[in-house]
Amino acid sequence: MERRRATRRRVAEDEPVASARLRTGGQLRIVDVSSWGALAQTRERLLPGRYLDVHVVSVQGRVLVRSRVARAYVARVDANAIEYCAALAFDRTLDVFVEGYPIPAALRSLEIEQGSHYPTPALAGDIEFTDRTSA
Repeated sequence: MERRRATRRRVAEDEPVASARLRTGGQLRIVDVSSWGALAQTRERLLPGRYLDVHVVSVQGRVLVRSRVARAYVARVDANAIEYCAALAFDRTLDVFVEGYPIPAALRSLEIEQGSHYPTPALAGDIEFTDRTSA
């Protein structure tokens, strides 16, 4: 059963939203993102239920958004550090799509009819309005 509020997408490494920063200075690497949350990898220990302020670069520019750690787990253990994976739930929506507006998959497959052009200049039978000169 799908419980997400919004569809999520994978983030390319060269996108601005791919790296975020905690207000306290810790670095986050965003793996996937939606308008209501993100999956991030970090070396910071983030515990579930904790609230954080995260600097995210979105369509609106650099935004500070309050987030709650929904879940977290150890992703990798190195000799020098531990890397965590954390699911962040934003308190408000962010526009994190690459370009334009998201289009539902059902609408992408439909054939969209092109609109009509502007009307041609006045034809012989059309009414023309002129300005009245005052007396």
